[in-house]
Amino acid sequence: QVQLVESGGGLVQPGGSLRISCAASGPNLDYYSIGWFRQAPGKEREGISCINNDNTPYYTDSVKGRFTISRDNAKNTVYLQMNSLKPEDTAVYYCAAEIQLCYYNDNVNFRTTDFGSWGQGTRVTVSS
Repeated sequence: QVQLVESGGGLVQPGGSLRISCAASGPNLDYYSIGWFRQAPGKEREGISCINNDNTPYYTDSVKGRFTISRDNAKNTVYLQMNSLKPEDTAVYYCAAEIQLCYYNDNVNFRTTDFGSWGQGTRVTVSS
């Protein structure tokens, strides 16, 4: 029942920065974990970051140290700050909501079937 809308994508040069947003609406939003996924042309959708309802974050190795996930519960919005962008970061970025914890006891859950709500995606292109 949660609805999500991504925004903030665009064209950025290698080494540059971009912040994308995920605006949520619906009941009991504070109970959900939010994940960020990306899908490059011809590639499978992959999880890259998630944040629990207690603000515990997780990052996959490909983005750790460069990306930062955060949530503003008052605005019902989750952000992904992307720094030191690389051409291989080019993809459509999606946010998704999960009722369970996405990360606990050194285990992360990026199973797409466990995320019941998805946004339409926002495109990020990293090119000179």
